[in-house]
Amino acid sequence: MNLPITVTQEDLLEILINVAPSRPVFIWGAPGIGKSALVEQFAEELGLPCVSLLGSQLAPEDIIGIPQIKGDTSEFLPPKMIARKEPYVLFLDELNACSQEVQKAFYSLIHERRIGEYHLPEGSIVVGAGNRAQDSAIVKTMSSALINRMFHVQMKADARQWIKWAEQNKLHPWVIDYIMKRPDHLFSEPPKTEEPFSTPRSWHMLSDALTEYGAGKREISNDTLKMLSYACISPSHAGMFLAYIKSLKNTNMLDNIIAENAKWPAKPEDRDILYFLAQSFRAKLVNELPKSKQDISGNMLSFVYRAKGMIKELSVINFEIAQMVVASDDESTLPDWFMVEVIRDLPRLVNNQ
Repeated sequence: MNLPITVTQEDLLEILINVAPSRPVFIWGAPGIGKSALVEQFAEELGLPCVSLLGSQLAPEDIIGIPQIKGDTSEFLPPKMIARKEPYVLFLDELNACSQEVQKAFYSLIHERRIGEYHLPEGSIVVGAGNRAQDSAIVKTMSSALINRMFHVQMKADARQWIKWAEQNKLHPWVIDYIMKRPDHLFSEPPKTEEPFSTPRSWHMLSDALTEYGAGKREISNDTLKMLSYACISPSHAGMFLAYIKSLKNTNMLDNIIAENAKWPAKPEDRDILYFLAQSFRAKLVNELPKSKQDISGNMLSFVYRAKGMIKELSVINFEIAQMVVASDDESTLPDWFMVEVIRDLPRLVNNQ
């Protein structure tokens, strides 16, 4: 399932608070964007324990329990983990990864909040979650009967909210600062090949590794940094992250170039830094240039003139990287009025794309 509307972590927490007490909610989203952590946060805010069941590892008897003979009849005894006396949040993770038989076992639990003769305590909440088919994860088709029993919402990664969370949880400053500069690198769609890819979870993992390797203020070698980065995040993001670390010796390099107190690095051995700075420059243009030319202020006008000059200077050093700055992609584009300015002053740069 791929819903046309996506929501951030904060939006989803609000949805859970308002909807989940009366209707079971199913959270769709790519691996690693924080679905499980959000449900745990939701349960914590309600003051309820959170019991997680992993659908991909369940058999039907793990839900409905086993039969026990009592007199002339038998009854099913549900598992101790589920059969609680006090209300709780039951989190059915990877629900769409379980077999059809297990899904059937969930019907009465989701719809009627009961298993056989056992009823969930009053005030209990059921929340499900799963990956989408396009995520290259283990998923199975959910029956229409099960889909129709749940309120569906699709979660997306939000860099601003994640940075706030990362600061509160004291993630490694390199990771936080990098995502501040490149919020578009927080998440990448799962690749078709078997390789690491960037998600909030994988950046958290990289942060933990950097913290452990740098414990006691030890300097982490370049080889170790390279190994850690490529082990956790998308290869293209890992290369950029390493360039960012290399550029830390001059943390204000891009600002200095904009202020004409420095120049683009032109040495062949600094090509990775040049690429990182150019990508950061493009992100700055996308985020700060107004959509309409009529909204340009005096300070912004000076920046626009300087930006065109920087693109021209960059094209002399590396034409392809300069093209990358003005190129459009599926995620973000530069304002049309700015592209007109670039085409007028640097027609070859745009026409050769």
